[in-house]
Amino acid sequence: MGINLLEKTELWINNIFLSNTNLTDIANETAKVFGIDCSKVLVVDVRPEHITLDILDKDIPTENIIGKEKELLDAISRIDGVTITNETYIHSNGILGMICANTVNPVEISKNVDSMVQEMREKISKRAIVFPTGFELKKNMIEDTNTPYLKRVLEERGFNVTVGDIIEDDFDEMVYKISDAVSRAYGLIITTGGVGAEDKDKTVESVLEIDPAAATPYIVKFKQGTGRHVKDGVRIAVGTVGPSMIVSLPGPNDEVRVATEVLMNAIESNYDKNTTAGLLANALAEKIANKRFHHHK
Repeated sequence: MGINLLEKTELWINNIFLSNTNLTDIANETAKVFGIDCSKVLVVDVRPEHITLDILDKDIPTENIIGKEKELLDAISRIDGVTITNETYIHSNGILGMICANTVNPVEISKNVDSMVQEMREKISKRAIVFPTGFELKKNMIEDTNTPYLKRVLEERGFNVTVGDIIEDDFDEMVYKISDAVSRAYGLIITTGGVGAEDKDKTVESVLEIDPAAATPYIVKFKQGTGRHVKDGVRIAVGTVGPSMIVSLPGPNDEVRVATEVLMNAIESNYDKNTTAGLLANALAEKIANKRFHHHK
């Protein structure tokens, strides 16, 4: 299991005193106690009587964490230049906080924690937020038909749905709003609009900023620079951060309706982002091709 559902991976050691200390040694000793690769622990902040470590490994068994505070402090205390006292303690949010648990049966607590994590993960998976995008919506120039539709369908599938703010066609605002939704533990984050080929379309780029490994398949391709197109096609995006899935759909309501059914089936089948994006792209490409065919008849 992941060490923390909300990506809280920082570990704080308080009331610790350093004198010409090698920070790599602290990181390495911490990694040994947690049973992970040394490259997965970084010292990211040093202040008077306080240091912060970032644990990069997301798959530490809970039994390697629970009740390890004394073992970790003892290991660090043996490093040259480190002084700890009876007032030294470790603190962290989320699952990493179990390092401070006092127990004679870490395996039993591990089972309880695993159960809690699974329950939290299930709750998060059913929390959804929908963000419409575009200046035309922000200025009430057009009606938002997508958000009410998505809200209804998601609620019928058992989701607790929040309607997010309308996001302007602005890269920084999109990154901020989507990142904030991730930090607020929404399991499904959907945006509509802003996936086109014009310079104002920033949604796919925003998702890639948050998840550089996001799947962004094309649903339409054409020659770059023709007409208003500054990109070589229209793409959608499916990214993941921890337990959160980010899905960026087109703006036309008929396309959103087609994509939503595919998305619901993909989620219920527990498909990964690449498979989900591929299924969405195929369905949308077919929908767009059919529209063009009927338009030219």
